[in-house]
Amino acid sequence: MKQKTTLILVAMLLSVAGIASNQRFSKEPKPLKKTTVSFAVEANCGQCKDRIENALDKKGVYKAIFNLDNKILTVTYDPRKLEEIQLHNMVAMVGHDTEKVKASNVVYESLPDCCKYRQDDDEWGPHIH
Repeated sequence: MKQKTTLILVAMLLSVAGIASNQRFSKEPKPLKKTTVSFAVEANCGQCKDRIENALDKKGVYKAIFNLDNKILTVTYDPRKLEEIQLHNMVAMVGHDTEKVKASNVVYESLPDCCKYRQDDDEWGPHIH
């Protein structure tokens, strides 16, 4: 009887210790639900601001604010759903160059004249010497 009680006590101690160790190791840091990044975007006017902010009105983006004065876009998003480069691509897809992605010439040329920001000697364009 004494041996049976000892076995039961040992089994209970081991199971409690196992539960405690699983709880300790299973508390991995959860991925962040929100992160904020800021980056430069080429733009000229209020239409540009609206177009840029609307381009980021997507699932996984909590907030996008473009400051026209300093041409900086600040985006709060869910990094579990989007990568930062995707934010650059969304902006470029509506015709605005970012510091990492250039808008296609076709999309850029479809912008209203007041929104065109590239110069003839644009660093993104082909260089002819």
